[in-house]
Amino acid sequence: MRIRFKPWARPELEASEFYIDNPEDYKGKWKELFKNENPIHLELGCGKGGFISQLAVYNPDINYIAIDLVDAMLGLAKRKIEESYKMANREIDNIYITRYDIERIDNILSKEDKIGRIYINFCNPWPRGKHRKKRLTHTRQLEKYKTFLDEGAEVYLKTDDDDLFNDSIRYFENSGFKIEKTTYDLVNETRFWDNIETEHEKMFKEQGIKIKALIASK
Repeated sequence: MRIRFKPWARPELEASEFYIDNPEDYKGKWKELFKNENPIHLELGCGKGGFISQLAVYNPDINYIAIDLVDAMLGLAKRKIEESYKMANREIDNIYITRYDIERIDNILSKEDKIGRIYINFCNPWPRGKHRKKRLTHTRQLEKYKTFLDEGAEVYLKTDDDDLFNDSIRYFENSGFKIEKTTYDLVNETRFWDNIETEHEKMFKEQGIKIKALIASK
């Protein structure tokens, strides 16, 4: 998703207590940052923060790291998180957001971090053959995730793109993940997780596009 430059985003992020500008410094030390032993879950490509802001506020016993590469997106996510926690009358104590290139994510996380779950929501499908290695579910990315995922950890994927979804099933299987659940119509699926809609998801649903989803475990 393209978004206009927001001059206020960078100053607000730098002033925020839950924004991390130097994530490489915390590789293997994220539990120390959170100051507890609660599980750590990730959202890769958090966008405007509609998903992670709800997820984190509903689950105070889980720590969250939300990653995106665009300051404007992270600025909007920051504000959304603040709004959600304010409405819940809670302090922001179980989430950090950071700006980083997800293709290099193994530079900021390690096996010591014991990540328990990854959420990938409506990532760029990169449909052209030469660009498919950029997919967040591509085999080369999954191999990086395996370096910091805990045993039995899960990856949750949601997408509107049929080709990305079908290819991702193959990517997961080729990387040794076990496909636990799949659906080609999440809206009418009752055996999946309690779903939190993203901005993209609402848009696609209004257009009559079915949402595909899967859960894969390490």
